[in-house]
Amino acid sequence: MATPSVKEILPASLDSTASLPPLFDGTTRLYTNYTCPYAQRTWIIRNYKGLQDKIKLVPINLQDRPAWYKEKVYSGNKVPALEHNGKVLGESLDLIKYIDANFEGPSLFPTDPAKKEYGEQLLTHVDTFTKDVFTSFKGDPVKEAGPAFDYLENALQKFDHGLFFLGQFSLVDIAYIPFVERFQIYFQELWKHDITEGRPQLAAWIEEINKIDAYKQTTADPKEHLEIFKTRILGQK
Repeated sequence: MATPSVKEILPASLDSTASLPPLFDGTTRLYTNYTCPYAQRTWIIRNYKGLQDKIKLVPINLQDRPAWYKEKVYSGNKVPALEHNGKVLGESLDLIKYIDANFEGPSLFPTDPAKKEYGEQLLTHVDTFTKDVFTSFKGDPVKEAGPAFDYLENALQKFDHGLFFLGQFSLVDIAYIPFVERFQIYFQELWKHDITEGRPQLAAWIEEINKIDAYKQTTADPKEHLEIFKTRILGQK
């Protein structure tokens, strides 16, 4: 596993006063944000594949974006975006597949046909999972989000020779963990509910993911996640 043993020194986020980096100069840049779950996916795979020296992090302040980001870099004006080989690509699920296929380091998608098919199914479902949980916040979250977490519990039992969705750490784990990380904090702190209660596979999966340096180095302070959730999702001051 190509993971660093020393925590990376992270560059400061760029805001509206920051200058435009020299685009398309041969440097591969990952435009990211340290608290965005979508961007976290690409950050995890960058770390896991040992690409810290190959892919430069360019963090963007999403609350005070530089005007040049939309105008010159990525018209979608979102993160993550990857500048590579003279073009800029976006959409986190597409990017983790792209990075896995186009850069060195351990492969993060199995070649076994059954696992590959199930992996694609799980990647297709991830947006439904996040939508269902976010929708539950408008009602009774503990009750209404239950089926979404049960789906993960059942999915983790498909291949019983590992603690990951496909029996090995893969793009599927990377796709889900940034959201599960945040949901676990929200439910525990706001509703005093443990999402792993009665879900031993989910508990074991989270525990195993937390042992992976490539992931641990992308996690933020739980208090920061909670404050972002309260202000941006719940609209609290």
